[in-house]
Amino acid sequence: MVELIKRNIHMNRWKGSASTQVTLDDDFIVPDTMDDLARIVISSGDIQVESVKNQGEKVLVKGRLVFQVLYRREEGGLQTMAGSMPFEEPVNMPGLEEKDYLSVSWELEDFRTEMINSRKLSVKAVITLQVRAESLYDAEAAEDAAVTGEEGSAAVETRRQESEAAAIAVRRKDTCRIRETLALPASKPEVERVLWSELRLRDASARPMDGQVHTEGKLELFMLYESGEDGAPVQWLEESIPFSGDVELAESTQDRIPSISLRLVHKEAEAKPDADGEMRELEVDAVLELDIRLYEEQPLQLLTDLYALDRELETDMGQVCFDRLLAVNTGECRIAEKIQLEKQNRVLQICHADGMIKIDETEPQKDSLLISGVLEASFLYLTSDDEEPVRSVSEAIPFQYTADAPGIGPDSVYQLNTGVKQLSAVMAGADTVELRAVLSLDILVLQPVCEPVIRGVRELPPDMEKLQRMPGITGYVVQPEDTLWDIAKTFHTTREQVMAFNGMEQEEVRAGDRLILIKQLPAS
Repeated sequence: MVELIKRNIHMNRWKGSASTQVTLDDDFIVPDTMDDLARIVISSGDIQVESVKNQGEKVLVKGRLVFQVLYRREEGGLQTMAGSMPFEEPVNMPGLEEKDYLSVSWELEDFRTEMINSRKLSVKAVITLQVRAESLYDAEAAEDAAVTGEEGSAAVETRRQESEAAAIAVRRKDTCRIRETLALPASKPEVERVLWSELRLRDASARPMDGQVHTEGKLELFMLYESGEDGAPVQWLEESIPFSGDVELAESTQDRIPSISLRLVHKEAEAKPDADGEMRELEVDAVLELDIRLYEEQPLQLLTDLYALDRELETDMGQVCFDRLLAVNTGECRIAEKIQLEKQNRVLQICHADGMIKIDETEPQKDSLLISGVLEASFLYLTSDDEEPVRSVSEAIPFQYTADAPGIGPDSVYQLNTGVKQLSAVMAGADTVELRAVLSLDILVLQPVCEPVIRGVRELPPDMEKLQRMPGITGYVVQPEDTLWDIAKTFHTTREQVMAFNGMEQEEVRAGDRLILIKQLPAS
């Protein structure tokens, strides 16, 4: 009896993706406890996704846009107003099943704040949500065949094709908390009122280790505040907070191939009193979310054909589909741009630079992936105008980056993780700022592959009439598409017999080679 030897491949299949745009538009009244608006200095918005629910062939994404606005008061000085705008958006996903794994990414495409009057603010935003559905499944493939339970039966001749599958070993979401207490430099006055604070992730990375995932990077803290001292200018502080941590993950090993995205899902910076009761300490609290996928390359030997000399074997053919790893690429894109400032006031100092990456298009090309996008850069600077001491400038700087990806095609699946590694702005003249940035663009490219395999075998008695019609000895000239396997099967012999009779040391044959082939008959 011929028995197929099969193997399961644990796969992560990308079932599909869908995207939608959410438009938010609302007006906000300035609270009675706050002063009138004179001019908006700077504003920022962040997306917080609170829940993702599978509802049949729809995905319900619920979240909110959290914003803050720094403005100049009519009587002078600065004040910050904050708020949020909830959203609940259904995204159609045909073919979605309850067991499927969902991941959501988002991008703030457009964010604008405008004064309607001194007591009313207009906030408008466009959010792009992209939902991806994946499912875990086992792909079964026959790798070999053997004869069992029959003494004296001829061995089965098998043809196998070598391949390699990128099997999913780990898929998990986890969080890492970062807490740090900073002391104000002695040269800085204590904090009376925080006007503006930002906490950004910079130069962050995650890599698998044995039994854990190691994270490291920097949190960039910027804070604008008033000291309370009479006549004192607006104070600012910029600190880089290095961090490293480990997320326990028993299935993790350092040789597995990572695709790990990092995102700050919670960030808070608050002034606290020190041991002397002075507001000279800053407490930073952040939560980093890790979306972890670890792949493992598994060599495969796929059984694609077989025959025996003492019986007829009919095969049921099918196919097995899996992913093959094409490329893992960690790249950097450098940007240098000069930006002109307004000439109304003399720039005293640049106090902060910030930037976000927006990907406009990814286009597979020959052995590479072309990535196009913009760096939305902004920075704050101090001016010589006492009534408006702080101003901001924003600029969208386009970039292109070509990532090596040998073999990539239109049907390839790629995962792109982006981040800002470095960002700086320095004065290059009286009204010119030179902006420099290093962007990280990491890709993992998978190629869906379907290969023919044998799913079942039926055994029949040997066709003696057919064998008797075949010549016992044949002289044969090898054709261009021939393999030694094809020749041996066609002339009812084995590769070993052909090699032995023709004095061959290896299985390779070339067009034009001349072979003597001897038919092998079933044992009587």
